Amino acid sequence: MSVTVYSTGPNCMQCTMTCRTLTAEGISFHIEDLRDSAAALEFVAEELGYTQAPVVILDQEPQFHWSGFRPDLIAQLAQRVSASHPPTAPQPVRGIGMR
Repeated sequence: MSVTVYSTGPNCMQCTMTCRTLTAEGISFHIEDLRDSAAALEFVAEELGYTQAPVVILDQEPQFHWSGFRPDLIAQLAQRVSASHPPTAPQPVRGIGMR
């Protein structure tokens, strides 16, 4: 699962909190700095219609995106990530007396 955070840099508190919360939830992401990319800024503003950073988008599901610091949506995303990677059951260890 690939997540992109469109950010306006480290002085954006909502961007910083979004990245910290994604990290705390174990969600890997890529940061695209809107200050450095006219194409990214055009995509966020024109195609998605956002005027506030950060913008978070799940790349495999482009309809799943939001703007601003949204811990509720990050929690939903974390649930989706964990559901797509269920933990494996521990395998029994064969020892003496086990067949």
